[in-house]
Amino acid sequence: MKGVESTVSDGTTRFTIGAAAIPLLREAARRLRGAEQQAASARSAEAAQAAASRERQAAAAEPGMISAERLRSLVERIERLEEERKTLGSDIKDIFGQAKSAGFDEKVLRQLIRLRKQDPADVELHEALLDTYRRALGM
Repeated sequence: MKGVESTVSDGTTRFTIGAAAIPLLREAARRLRGAEQQAASARSAEAAQAAASRERQAAAAEPGMISAERLRSLVERIERLEEERKTLGSDIKDIFGQAKSAGFDEKVLRQLIRLRKQDPADVELHEALLDTYRRALGM
């Protein structure tokens, strides 16, 4: 069996991971990263709520004044969300790469995802119109 051999630091334990298990391990690692990101998001959401509460209190205490703390809090929240978006985009790109290596067409996958987001009645109407237009053009 072709695989990866590894030795534990004490030098006594050896194990082999079969080639078929490697994609499963990668998927498990991806899921673990996702769980860690969700936990971080939950922590940042709690922190954002606490910051928003402090901002409301500061704004109520000083109407018409620009609060440096509030501004800093808003900027930090935006920066955290942009970082999360960047991480999610990277994860999505990795999944599309996995799909492509498995023989799936990325363009078609994106189209399927777009269609699944739409209302089924709208999709049916669109497909009927597209079929009508194709027949009119002799396609």
